[in-house]
Amino acid sequence: MTEKKGRTALLISSLLFVIVVASLLMLPGLRKRGQNGYHSYLPVPPAAEAAEINSWTQAVQKVKEDRGEPVGKQAKIETPPQLRHYSDTRRFLAVQYAEWREHQFETPKDFADLAQMLKRGEMVELRPVTRDYILFGVGGSANKEPFTHYADRKRITLYGEAELGKEYARMAESRTNLANEITAVRQEIDSLGKRETARRVKLQSQVSEKEKSLKVESEREKLLDSNYGDSDGRQQLFSAYEALENLAKSLPGRTYDISDLHSRKELKVRMLSSLRPEAVKVMEEVALAYSQKFNRPLPLTSLVRPDEYQHALSKVNPNATRMETPPHSTGLAFDIYNKFMTAEEQSFVMDYLARLKDEGRIEVLRENRDHYHVFAFIDGARPGEELIRASLNKTRSIEEPKEKQLGD
Repeated sequence: MTEKKGRTALLISSLLFVIVVASLLMLPGLRKRGQNGYHSYLPVPPAAEAAEINSWTQAVQKVKEDRGEPVGKQAKIETPPQLRHYSDTRRFLAVQYAEWREHQFETPKDFADLAQMLKRGEMVELRPVTRDYILFGVGGSANKEPFTHYADRKRITLYGEAELGKEYARMAESRTNLANEITAVRQEIDSLGKRETARRVKLQSQVSEKEKSLKVESEREKLLDSNYGDSDGRQQLFSAYEALENLAKSLPGRTYDISDLHSRKELKVRMLSSLRPEAVKVMEEVALAYSQKFNRPLPLTSLVRPDEYQHALSKVNPNATRMETPPHSTGLAFDIYNKFMTAEEQSFVMDYLARLKDEGRIEVLRENRDHYHVFAFIDGARPGEELIRASLNKTRSIEEPKEKQLGD
């Protein structure tokens, strides 16, 4: 018995030692995460399978690996003229806008539009990680909010027919409960004695709060009526919801429940991990060259952005343009993250991109904070100069870019 107790004590002591050591080892990482936020810690992409998660984690480590020399903005590099601003800073966006005007292809206004484009093959979903590239925080600004129809900068919450009925039932129940609670509190107020002033004030405050909540529910119902009251409009909204629901059930690897908050966010991140085939071709070419040269994957932080997502992002990220048909909404733009690249790595990538620009295949800019913005032309040719000049007034002058958010 004594020997058994001794073994148990030894086991407990060993476990405690392991926990303490592990905690000490984690502290620097936790401090670093606290200091650098999202840049130091990336969530595992929701589309990754178990084996792929391990590959993705290894790729992150490879991207952030200590090179033993200055990286990012600390590295001394010379930016090629092809990656600098034009003298007329409107021209950079005008070139990309002109490409859209020339081809007049559809761009996604919201996630429902993006779902339909993915189904038709107009957008291509990228894997979270391959040998040559890694999605390094793509969709970092995705939220858990319900999917919406987005038009004229207004958002309408999407419901299926059954879900709409449930929402009306929920609101009716909520209004009934609030009305009953208000009645009960008022009855209690009426029963109070004249000297119970403090209690009366407290209950009156409760009545006021419940009446506000009741008003909010009534306004929600009126809004729902205005959005879903028209037969044609209602069917359009139902169709948008159905497109999302069908995509959520048909993506390879796993299904998603768009009524669930966490599942909804994961689906948004996965949908944002997409590009047009023409942009995929350019991205894979650059990634292959970088991977072969430096034996590490090329980190990508931003791909397609529906207009709804782009406009929401522009409120927190000064670099996210608010122009009509922003470059990322076309699905032809992607961002390369250079924060962990040495001078040699950055020079290699910039020289490669400069050559592609000289060939007329892309528009590109080295942004002020750790990114190269790349825009691929659909037919591998820059739009005509006349169309570019005509597009200048559709864009605003670009100031020196400010903070670039990772994973937007």
